[in-house]
Amino acid sequence: MTALSLRDIRMTFPDGTRAINGVDLSIERGEFVTIVGPSGCGKSTLLRIISGLQQPTSGSCNVDSKNIGYVFQDSVLLPWRNVQKNVELNAELQGIPKELRRESAQKAIGLVKLNDHVTKFPHQLSGGMKMRCSLARSLVSQPQVFLFDEPFGALDEMTREHLNDELLNIFLQEKFAGLFITHSIQEAVFLSTRIIVMSSQPGRFISEHKIDFPFPRVPDIRYSAEFAELCGRISHDLKLAHA
Repeated sequence: MTALSLRDIRMTFPDGTRAINGVDLSIERGEFVTIVGPSGCGKSTLLRIISGLQQPTSGSCNVDSKNIGYVFQDSVLLPWRNVQKNVELNAELQGIPKELRRESAQKAIGLVKLNDHVTKFPHQLSGGMKMRCSLARSLVSQPQVFLFDEPFGALDEMTREHLNDELLNIFLQEKFAGLFITHSIQEAVFLSTRIIVMSSQPGRFISEHKIDFPFPRVPDIRYSAEFAELCGRISHDLKLAHA
């Protein structure tokens, strides 16, 4: 079932900047699609259009669900709320009864492995823990479509790889339609079922790569010849994207 469909999306800002130029995309539930491209090519703008935070200049965006998860580049946690209360926030704003949202939050906290940290406040958490908390907050609503705007970009490499492993485990359990933005080719290849390369502004899709590595993916796949070969092809396309 198609969870997300974009048709001829174009975006021109009031100052005349053409951010996106004719983007078409369909994502099925159970697919994890990653977009890579130069800074400023319109990747984040595309996520805002899909989430309804921004309207395109032209084109159509259809999302087959009201349950959309969105994880930003920053964890955006409320400093006066502990992990449990931060994770409950979206459900609370939706008016979900206290017991139900607590139960849903506890399940999401378990999925991101923060069970031992539920009473801690954001200032007591590492960068990786903050992103797990942000991820859990979005999981509470059981999203059918999950948007990720380079959530692990500010983390060190080891933490990033560990969170990639955990995100894939969650994806396999929840079977949402995922759209992920990153500048890391290795991260894209490890996570994705498909990778799309986007050109410099105005952004358009210039190539697509299907990733056939079976699930679950073991961490050591990152060191295989096949993995390196795929990274090389995508890197080549990215150089064309900058041209």
